[in-house]
Amino acid sequence: TKSGKIYKGCNIENSAYGDTICAERTAFFKAISEGERKFEAIAIVGGKGELCDCFPCGACRQVMAEFCDGDFKIVIGTPEKYRTFTLSELLPHCFGIGGEQ
Repeated sequence: TKSGKIYKGCNIENSAYGDTICAERTAFFKAISEGERKFEAIAIVGGKGELCDCFPCGACRQVMAEFCDGDFKIVIGTPEKYRTFTLSELLPHCFGIGGEQ
């Protein structure tokens, strides 16, 4: 968050795949439930190989768009090698960024 606090999330799987929640939304909803409203970045670590390819799904990207601005950073990779994108790069022409329609 912009205040410097870090929230962690994990995937919560369910046999009914539509009921599954991703780590990104778990972390966001935890932060939001504790009053956070200003976000700086999210780091997504996982996958196989040298550089993880675990980009956030569309539902997670839309949640980010609801609470973040277009410059919000999305860091994807491993602790050794990673890439950084902005929300605007990963979700262009969305339903508004930061609550703006």
